[in-house]
Amino acid sequence: MSRGARGGNPRLTHPLVRDGRDEPLRRASWDEALDRAAEGLGRGRGAFGMLACARATNETNYLAQKFARVVMGTNNVDSVDRRSHAASVAGLAAVFGSGGGTSSYAEIEHTDVVVMWGSNARVAHPVFFQQVLKGVHRGARLYAVDPRRTSTAEWAEGWLGLNVGTDIALAHAIGREIIQAGLVNEAFVERATSGFEEYRALVEPWTLSLAQKVTGVPAPAIRELAHAYARAERAQICWTLGVTAHHNGTDTVRALIDLALLTGHVGRGGSGLQPLCGRNNVQGAVDMGAVPHRLPGFQDVLDPDARLRFESAWDTSLPPHYGLNLAEMFEEMETGGVRALHCLGEDPAPVEARRLKALDFLVVQDMFRTSTAELADVVLPATAGWAESEGTTTNSERRVQRVRRAVDPPGEARDDIDILCDLARRLGHAWEYAGAEAVWNELRSVSPDHYGMTYRRLEAEKGLQWPCPNTVGTEPPYLHGRLWADDPALRGRRAPFGLVRQVPPVDLTDERFPIRLTTGRRLDSHHPVGQQGRFPRRGDFVELCPEDAERYGVVVGERVRITSRHGSVVVSVWIDTALRPGLAFTTLRLPDHGDDTDQPSTNTRCPIAGTAEYRATAIRIDKLPLVTYVG
Repeated sequence: MSRGARGGNPRLTHPLVRDGRDEPLRRASWDEALDRAAEGLGRGRGAFGMLACARATNETNYLAQKFARVVMGTNNVDSVDRRSHAASVAGLAAVFGSGGGTSSYAEIEHTDVVVMWGSNARVAHPVFFQQVLKGVHRGARLYAVDPRRTSTAEWAEGWLGLNVGTDIALAHAIGREIIQAGLVNEAFVERATSGFEEYRALVEPWTLSLAQKVTGVPAPAIRELAHAYARAERAQICWTLGVTAHHNGTDTVRALIDLALLTGHVGRGGSGLQPLCGRNNVQGAVDMGAVPHRLPGFQDVLDPDARLRFESAWDTSLPPHYGLNLAEMFEEMETGGVRALHCLGEDPAPVEARRLKALDFLVVQDMFRTSTAELADVVLPATAGWAESEGTTTNSERRVQRVRRAVDPPGEARDDIDILCDLARRLGHAWEYAGAEAVWNELRSVSPDHYGMTYRRLEAEKGLQWPCPNTVGTEPPYLHGRLWADDPALRGRRAPFGLVRQVPPVDLTDERFPIRLTTGRRLDSHHPVGQQGRFPRRGDFVELCPEDAERYGVVVGERVRITSRHGSVVVSVWIDTALRPGLAFTTLRLPDHGDDTDQPSTNTRCPIAGTAEYRATAIRIDKLPLVTYVG
């Protein structure tokens, strides 16, 4: 669950401690809990990990990563949202140097073509989708690329229902068609990109006919999208978990970016690349440095000048190497490489309980008594990142906005900033901040992209987008306009084409597991692993097309067992005409903890971003035996 939890976990109102590994949690004073937490974490120096939270404020995430780096001496800091957004950050950063979406939301209202790739934004990002609809009503052509005919596709001029895991093949076929039709923006490619000839050779085999065989998308539909996108004066590609939650998520992001480079649809108003984040502060957590490879302001840990800037500001020495990401931290728990963990606002226990139990010491700082809190040695009750705290958050369009305290927290719950400062002081660091604004001003002093964003300006202007290097005036709402500069010196580093190859899902279907299960969200569902919320409107189901339901002899509401190579779970059936034969759908997390059909094996992670393959599981469906009750 975590900061937006539902589903019955009680609110934490008092600190809790455990007197022994086999003893229950008991109520404690703040002094006792903090003393124990500091003692346990202090023993874990050199083998420590920090899990930050994408629902917490920017200020909390900034202090969380600073705590890991300054107090604990490690870059081992990450969050559960690596599973959703890291591939987008990695792909965008590899091409442009920064990992934020290149456009503003308002631009989607004034563009000519919108491609929603792997995103059912109508239900997963409904506020953003209202702006998409404004663009459609103004004449924009909407295309939906998704294995399911989603409610987003209902608004689209074209739906490209590709086979799961064939996104790169489809992108390459679109790229080849643009090249063959003479629709490349040659001036932009020549002046602002590198690697075009290698890209041309890479996509040459992906004819429309081959792409149709591999992706399942009719060749005329591929050609139509290629021509519409390339001929448009302005065009946007938007994506989310349908692109990133694969073992090659970063490569898929690079393949989509290639299309923008090919046509010049980046770096100018109305044209761009927009990853959509699931939780309110996914982008902010990355911007604040709550990742193992970047310091605040998206500055590379390996850059000696960047490290020197922070070492001077923080009066410390920083490790000159990347830390462990989320998946690597959990692996190291088994081998002893990570022995102490501070888990701030996340609940990974439903998937990682066995590894968490292997820790020597676990501190949980959260609003709720989650399943992870039940495993902790010390539990620290925190305030909500909204309503109960002061601070800021950053949305998918890089807009930083103020959040304000509106109500008092219950019981003895305390602000995250105060908790982290008290822990730091107990571990030998005299941290004193007057409040969230003081933390923010420190961030501004070390991050040029945020320097111009004072609290007063954020309030007066209803939020600002980074980069905002000056306290007067604003930058264009889109990124990378430099690529269009006439002066080569102003254009800077060329944007490289990504030379990525189509690779099928690791978990292949066969006679034993003939159904492809893909996952996603509904309007009323939580999506991150570790958020085990219940769904008040319809509940958890495995969704099948009518043909597959008839084939298996199942009806709506019937309980069936779905089994993958990794485990099985019992769940009810729903019939959905948006699905095709051989494709099933469910929400990202299945009910009851049990074995998880969407839990990947360790060899299915993206080697660049560490994201896992949650969208392409091979399963079978078994009817349950009838149970007769006697008496």
